[in-house]
Amino acid sequence: MVTAPDGSEIRELVATSRGSMVHCTLQPGKTSLAVAHRTVDEVWHFISGVGQVWRKNDDDESVVDAEPGLSLSIEVGTHFQFRNTGDENLCFIITTIPPWS
Repeated sequence: MVTAPDGSEIRELVATSRGSMVHCTLQPGKTSLAVAHRTVDEVWHFISGVGQVWRKNDDDESVVDAEPGLSLSIEVGTHFQFRNTGDENLCFIITTIPPWS
């Protein structure tokens, strides 16, 4: 397990030379730091817990409720932040292209 720059817990699941997949956890009551990726795109799929995800790019700003089954994208240059609004861990799978390091 490693701590990501946004403060969440990251566990690598698999990686290739072109992409990676990790399991991300944010504990109850926690909010990640707001960040923006400069070199990678991400696709998130939530598997447990509840929370909210804020995203902002040049054209749009939104907040979506996160719950199991939700999938969303974080494109390069998008500012984002997420928070756990529930009583259990907020967990999701992240696919990163190119690989997260």
